[in-house]
Amino acid sequence: MASTYSFDIVSDFDRQELVNAIDQTNRELNSRYDLKNTNTSVELQEEKIVIETDSEFTLQAVHSVMQQKAVKRQLSLKIFDYGKVESASGNRVRQAIALKKGISKELGKEITKLIRDELKKVQASIQGDVVRVSSKSKDDLQTAMQVVKQEDWPVALQFTNYR
Repeated sequence: MASTYSFDIVSDFDRQELVNAIDQTNRELNSRYDLKNTNTSVELQEEKIVIETDSEFTLQAVHSVMQQKAVKRQLSLKIFDYGKVESASGNRVRQAIALKKGISKELGKEITKLIRDELKKVQASIQGDVVRVSSKSKDDLQTAMQVVKQEDWPVALQFTNYR
């Protein structure tokens, strides 16, 4: 009897790497001359990052620093979902950046449809916020990974549990 092989497609990020990136961002904001007296705070909460600073111009600089630190720690910039900029007390601005994790039902359907259309011997099924891909051939699974990687998805995708 032939065994089947499988892997999961997930959208996740390393929380500790994000904590380190935010920590480095705060350190750089405190030491950079152009941002020193802006009283900027970047706070990591459970499911979002809150930035408070003195102007939208400074906010763009904070975004730039945070993105550089995230990329250096192998975090995809697709995990950041920038909210709208709000006015805070005393001419300051605040922005909440939601952290995207998990694959939505709609995106899961798109991924499974793509795999079904491209590869006939591969099965893809949605299991919560994970897409499980299985086949009798490891080569078909490798091809499925390549097909999924070629598309530009709105979230960062990783392949896990390859067996």
